Amino acid sequence: MSFKYDLCVVGGLGHVGLPLSITFASKGLKVCAYDISKETNKVVSGGKLPFIEHGAEDLLPKVLANGNLTLTLSPEEIAKSRNVIITIGTPTDLHLSPEPAVEQMVDSYMKYFADGQLVILRSTVFPGTTEHLDRLFKRKGKKVDVAFCPERIVQGYAMKELVELPHIVSGTSESAAKRAAELFQMLNNNIVVMKPVEAELSKLFANAWRYISFSIANQFFIITEDAGVDFYKVYEGMTHNYGRLQGMPRPGFASGPCLFKDTVHLSAFSENNFHIGNAAIQVNEGLPSFVIEKIKKKVDLKSSKVGILGMAFKANIDDKRDSLGYKLLKLLKYDAKDVLCSDVYIKEDGFVDTDTMVKECDVIILGVPHREYAGLKFRKNQLVVDVWNLYGKGSQLL
Repeated sequence: MSFKYDLCVVGGLGHVGLPLSITFASKGLKVCAYDISKETNKVVSGGKLPFIEHGAEDLLPKVLANGNLTLTLSPEEIAKSRNVIITIGTPTDLHLSPEPAVEQMVDSYMKYFADGQLVILRSTVFPGTTEHLDRLFKRKGKKVDVAFCPERIVQGYAMKELVELPHIVSGTSESAAKRAAELFQMLNNNIVVMKPVEAELSKLFANAWRYISFSIANQFFIITEDAGVDFYKVYEGMTHNYGRLQGMPRPGFASGPCLFKDTVHLSAFSENNFHIGNAAIQVNEGLPSFVIEKIKKKVDLKSSKVGILGMAFKANIDDKRDSLGYKLLKLLKYDAKDVLCSDVYIKEDGFVDTDTMVKECDVIILGVPHREYAGLKFRKNQLVVDVWNLYGKGSQLL
């Protein structure tokens, strides 16, 4: 069967899908990026990025102009592609159970898949999902190869990492794994082949490991604060010229759309026996409450205006998904006289600029250490809560 496209990326205008679409198109493939967002489609079709993605600004207009990248709102285009990569989000529900988003999407879109295709799951999935979908396709009479090739890039730097980092590939058959490897070899030759469940677990383990690492730093921070000790004096002393601790992270509001979620996925897979992961969730998710309780011992919050400086989930990007800044906001609304929010990368109704926050707020909590905040000057009578130690003065909670 002949296909119109080499590749269709489902969810192709999202944080995972768009960099992938642009990168493959820049390598000469005919790529179709399918997404349901009309607004995002309009932005990208105009040659503009809907979010910060370093290195994609110049490539996007080029691959649109040369016809290697096509944008569509029509799911019918999926059937016209030799390879299909699914990059949709995989959230958890209100009970912290993984939602079968990929399975539901594939089942509802079944008529758009065609015999002879390679279908690659790129989204985080519950272990066993790849094999489950392979069986689903077979029950529906579809003759497709099914693979799982996890996304492992750092937010905002996909263009660089897609062509530099190793690609894990797996397939439910030898043919599927071989085809997936050949596709990703167009990005680089560093290919690691696994079985599907091994690849699924590798993605969850990697993100859970990072999340747990951050929780250890946050737990140490809480211990020192409760003991009346400056954490950063301890941190600097223990890591100075000591190689075995050079990879130790600093404390901060660890969040985002992957680390917490993937830790929850792994906990569910282990039937809630992932005790260290569950503890990490309690520590990281509890840091906003801890900070607020410490602030209460320094100032009268009910008569104070509090500012949250930086609402993205990590520094120097414009992604606010699952940011703990919004948890801080919700909690502070119960205790503070007023709460202001600001972010140099995020425009949202009600947000104020940095100067307004510094001028009006009695207390400022550094939500995320964007580079633009490094040189800020604060008033002498302000309490600046700097868990990240951007200003080199410790947390200022003591």
